[in-house]
Amino acid sequence: MTATVFVGTSVDGFIARSNGDLDFLPPDGGEPHGYVEFMATVDALVIGRKTFETVLAFPTWPYGDKLVVVLSGRPLDFSTVRGGRVEQMSGAPAEIMAKLSTRGVNHVYVDGGITVQGFLRAGLIQRLIVTRVPVLIGSGIPLFGTLPHDMRLRHIGTRHYPSGLVQTEYQIAG
Repeated sequence: MTATVFVGTSVDGFIARSNGDLDFLPPDGGEPHGYVEFMATVDALVIGRKTFETVLAFPTWPYGDKLVVVLSGRPLDFSTVRGGRVEQMSGAPAEIMAKLSTRGVNHVYVDGGITVQGFLRAGLIQRLIVTRVPVLIGSGIPLFGTLPHDMRLRHIGTRHYPSGLVQTEYQIAG
């Protein structure tokens, strides 16, 4: 099973403001930068509770009919999800991946700061696709947290877009 992070950050490495706001990101995701093509390869998404709550405020459900697994130890209300397939799981990242694998899931999109950090620490992410938005916000929720050891990355490619977006793809080397 492959697990990929596809995320937008400020140039200084924040995925959201400290209060969770995403107002520094381009409206509607900005110009096309591979997200639609990436999503076509994804079988399921694994996101944290805070990311789920942020997404619920979007005008439309952004994940179509893809399975979305929300990680939380507290009961969640899915009644306001409009048109999506959402379920809740809890447990260690390896347990979540094992459960999804038994269901035939081959490619997981991991999203949300704490969730990404936990899956990275567990050694479960194979690809990172990071799109930097040309803005410095100074503080916020960082994409990366502490790690038990260095993680070597193999550079796959870097693309730039007219708006100033710069997207870099890495493979976790070990």
